[in-house]
Amino acid sequence: MSTLPCFKAYDVRGRVPDELNQELAYWIGQAFATHFSPKSIAIGHDIRLSGPGLSAALADGFLTAGVNVFDIGQCGTEEIYFAAAHLPVDGGIIVTASHNPADYNGMKLVRKGAIPVSGDTGLRDIERLALARQPHGAAQRGELRRVDSRPAYIEHLLTYVDLAELKPLSIVVNAGNGGAGEVIDLLEEHLPFRFIKVQHLADGHFPNGVPNPLLPENRALTSQMVRQHGADLGIAWDGDFDRCFLFDERGTFIEGYYMVGLLAQALLRRHPGSKIIHDPRLTWNTVEVVREAGGQPVMSKTGHAFIKERMRAEDAVYGGEMSAHHYFRDFSYCDSGMIPWLLVCQILSQGGKPLSSLLAERMAAFPVSGEINSTVADPAAVIARVNSQFAAGGRLDHTDGLSVEFDDFRFNLRMSNTEPVIRLNVESRGDVSLMREKTAALLATIRE
Repeated sequence: MSTLPCFKAYDVRGRVPDELNQELAYWIGQAFATHFSPKSIAIGHDIRLSGPGLSAALADGFLTAGVNVFDIGQCGTEEIYFAAAHLPVDGGIIVTASHNPADYNGMKLVRKGAIPVSGDTGLRDIERLALARQPHGAAQRGELRRVDSRPAYIEHLLTYVDLAELKPLSIVVNAGNGGAGEVIDLLEEHLPFRFIKVQHLADGHFPNGVPNPLLPENRALTSQMVRQHGADLGIAWDGDFDRCFLFDERGTFIEGYYMVGLLAQALLRRHPGSKIIHDPRLTWNTVEVVREAGGQPVMSKTGHAFIKERMRAEDAVYGGEMSAHHYFRDFSYCDSGMIPWLLVCQILSQGGKPLSSLLAERMAAFPVSGEINSTVADPAAVIARVNSQFAAGGRLDHTDGLSVEFDDFRFNLRMSNTEPVIRLNVESRGDVSLMREKTAALLATIRE
């Protein structure tokens, strides 16, 4: 069967105009209308220069099929999630390529209630229909409405904190010239914080490079500004701000893994005994923190579609991935890059301890390698080789790739769902030297 290269496991993403263009965007709208038969749909786009054109073509595909379109304009991915649950629509699509290079764009698709559309829940059908390009007309063209959903979105974000408890923290905020700055400006009037704004204005030319704080080279400026201004913490976002990355008061970057435990504790204080979903890459800290807080840890396969599906099945209050995706039951089980830092500010305001102190014990108890990517010719063969050399005597789990657990260390090795790489994560119980030793040995085998 013929395929379209921009259709991935969870979303649409490709180079513009070679792999994704306005013509294809039109047919994706037509295909979604044919497959799901929505009466109305919410559409938005991030700050990329190709976004407005692709968004307009996508809308035209729906309108031609008789579907009403609620256009919320330039926004972040989570704003489409919010719109799909808040507005009277049957789904939503945001035109975004997240942290991909500037000449890329893509789409994330959801059904009514912000339920994700992925490879096994309709995305392959949409690909097939878009490829076939069979017109879906209607006796009456749909109606296009421009909608400002931001006031309701901002109001919802503020429900996650007690405004009366918040202290006048000093916060460095680095939008990376992505879309987060506009939301920060709207939140600012409601919060007692002093924001030090860095690369704040949205600019689809990406004058300072594509915003992706997962890359170590993109962290230096935020870290420097935290130290320079004596700030209480720093926050940086990717372009569509569905992920946020935190820095403590020393300017130290906080691994997303430790944030999962901190946020789980905060949510369990509000919802005692609840279930917390986590991914299999790094687990020991999360499991220990959740159990000590009276919650129930539940492991899920990595990836937003899997996490959201498991959260709904378990009615979990929160789910977290070490990649800085944080999911909330009260946010339609979706990920947000705004809710996590608001909760952290609430924690800092209540406890009086700096962020470094809150996390130091956990980081010492479970040191980690950080996720290490390797490009290999045959990922399955590499995993099999690692399995034969390192798994003897360990407890194996295949929830996502290969996880092997010993008493003093564990590791996870998995193929990426979005890139042609294999990903390694290693953690130990309080022994940094052992963690580094095992990481080096595993990498030597992976990269033979």
